Amino acid sequence: MNKSIQVSLMLIFVCAAGNAWSQSVTTADTKQTVTSLTLPDLSGQQRDLSEWRNKVLVVNFWASWCPPCLKEIPEFISLQKTMGGQGLQFIGVAIEAADSAQAFLTTLDMNYPNLIAGDDGIVHTIAFGNRTGALPFTVIIDRQGQIRHRQAGPMSQAQVLQIVEPLL
Repeated sequence: MNKSIQVSLMLIFVCAAGNAWSQSVTTADTKQTVTSLTLPDLSGQQRDLSEWRNKVLVVNFWASWCPPCLKEIPEFISLQKTMGGQGLQFIGVAIEAADSAQAFLTTLDMNYPNLIAGDDGIVHTIAFGNRTGALPFTVIIDRQGQIRHRQAGPMSQAQVLQIVEPLL
């Protein structure tokens, strides 16, 4: 079996596991400082989370082959539209190749940046505290750069609002 197929199968398993185990890996008020995450965007330009300093960040690791990921992205687009002016900034991080991510994102009216982590993106989720390597994985970071919430598995609008409103 070639490496691409092995990676794809592993990532499908990770996505399914994330949905099943989401309740056990949700954490709040962790107060870990985010140092850096630099990845290319869809145009190939290197972007770093520090660009959005002084905003409340919702960093969402996703993949187009992950059904729970696809379900939450439209809700995130809606929240970005309604709350972006208050200092809320969503950042998507695709755990796949740029061409696959771009093909999926063209079907949406995407209003927030997406970075490309590729097949090695799970390593980035682990660095942010994803103990299971599951997708989707979301990290909420306050204006001071402190991680305030981590969640493996999907998040609803209501869950996001409960966490971010006090931070805005």
